[in-house]
Amino acid sequence: MEILTLGHPTLREKALPVENIDGEIKKLVEEMAQTMYKAKGLGLAANQVGVLKRIFLLDILQKEGTPKLEVYINPEILQAEGYTTYEEGCLSIPGYYAKVERYSKLYIRALDLQGNLVEKELDGLHAIAFQHEYDHLEGILFVDRLSPLKRTLFQKWWKKNQPKK
Repeated sequence: MEILTLGHPTLREKALPVENIDGEIKKLVEEMAQTMYKAKGLGLAANQVGVLKRIFLLDILQKEGTPKLEVYINPEILQAEGYTTYEEGCLSIPGYYAKVERYSKLYIRALDLQGNLVEKELDGLHAIAFQHEYDHLEGILFVDRLSPLKRTLFQKWWKKNQPKK
């Protein structure tokens, strides 16, 4: 699968709910996981690979060499608390990193790949990565969360450094 980069209109669209977790969705998740691991990402949202479905994957442990894939289908943020700042990057904006303020603790709900309802509390990098991928489903990129000055500096950087087609 190809990971779309900034400028592709699908990245700015809101993803649609998954109605049925069938073989097609399971195949999509499998292909997304292969793509995410190959790109060495901590997460990947379906619209980053051109599919407008409310699905994203996370694996924040694979960095330590102990992969644990998490699949979130139709995720919701039920409650959020506190604030933290973390330097984020994005597979759709290769090579660029910036500090972003996010909630430090989340209470979330989603379906897993078997269709089970999962509710849990997330904190630290787990909460940050969840919010980053959740934003993708809303058509929001992490650079949208930068201050106006930092966004202007990013736009200049992107003009010089965007991947050649």
